[in-house]
Amino acid sequence: MSSTRITFPNKGGQILSAVLEQPADGQAVAHAIFAHCFTCSKDLRAARHISRSLVNAGYAVLRFDFTGLGQSEGEFEDTSFSTNQGDLESAYEWLKENLEAPALLIGHSLGGTALLHTASRLEGIKAIATIGSPFDPGHVAHLFAETTDEIKARGEATVAIGGRPFNIKKSFLDDLDRTDCAELVANLDAALLVMHSPIDNIVSIDNAARVFQAARHPKSFVSLDSADHLLSQEEDAKYVGAVLGAWASRYLDIPVQNVKGKEEGSHQVTVKTGTEHFYTEIIANGHSLVADEPADLGGTNLGPTPYDLLLSALGACTAITVRMYADRKEWPLEDIQVALVHSQVQAKDCVDCGLPEDAKGRVYLIERQVKLSGKDLTPDMIKRIMEIADRCPVHRTLVDQAVIKTTLVDK
Repeated sequence: MSSTRITFPNKGGQILSAVLEQPADGQAVAHAIFAHCFTCSKDLRAARHISRSLVNAGYAVLRFDFTGLGQSEGEFEDTSFSTNQGDLESAYEWLKENLEAPALLIGHSLGGTALLHTASRLEGIKAIATIGSPFDPGHVAHLFAETTDEIKARGEATVAIGGRPFNIKKSFLDDLDRTDCAELVANLDAALLVMHSPIDNIVSIDNAARVFQAARHPKSFVSLDSADHLLSQEEDAKYVGAVLGAWASRYLDIPVQNVKGKEEGSHQVTVKTGTEHFYTEIIANGHSLVADEPADLGGTNLGPTPYDLLLSALGACTAITVRMYADRKEWPLEDIQVALVHSQVQAKDCVDCGLPEDAKGRVYLIERQVKLSGKDLTPDMIKRIMEIADRCPVHRTLVDQAVIKTTLVDK
């Protein structure tokens, strides 16, 4: 995954901080904007996981901090729901001018509500997804309900939201009450996906019902079951990202094969590792994979290790080669299961390894077990299949002499 930190000015001239994440090969099937939740930031863990899931599906995602939050300039106390919409427009313009206009908008909580109110002013938006979003932006006022009277009387007050102090002005409250939500949602000219948890205790699920009822088709609803409002569990955020990528492809006119990658035939593998520990994105002939290391080795355990991938390649090659041979012979082979483990052993202890008697040092040992299913397979068939298993191209590459040439290339 390619991750680039960028900045762009909002309508008031303040500089907003953003992250643009793209597939490792730089070729995105579509571009998206992610708007974070109220008083959150682009670096919320859920936002990162959702973005990463979308990038793995081939999308490019721009995440940015609203004015006065995260690493963006400005004072939060001087912002409003209207300035949030302006920030979204600025993010849209940056993508349009520097790459291509986004076709997908994703908003978490109040970020989703802001998208619903902004989308009609943005050209080319084909799909919008809200996650735990209130129907009415005024809903967020309940977060500081105890100080509402003070805000109205004094014009402002400091409130604690998520354990952090924020100064809320009366102009912020007034701005929340100026919108006709039902009409805006009804007039959306884009497919809508509403995602919400039935146990969300920050924004109740009846908000999702109101958004869904106000919207016209095409519209979809996905229940997030046991997820909390901030999607603090990694598996919940990844699920959201996976569903989003599949759902949006239908409305962005992306061929199914291109959600995974690009055209077939190049057989090129591109691998890219950024600054997030050992998390590595792989584009293999247009298909997205990831690699990582276990947490106890300093990784984030978000994917198989390089050795796991090596064994996977050998196992897959073994099964495919056997399948091809059995099909060509029209033998009654049903299933092939291959299990592999690896270890390093002393050469002198490697029994039946075919090594010279005077071999010394350590050798890399791969133990492969093959299980064949097919009630009408004969002993002669099984014997021949096992001989073929040792002839798969990856097996031969590993045991024969291979040459790897490495060169340094310019960007």
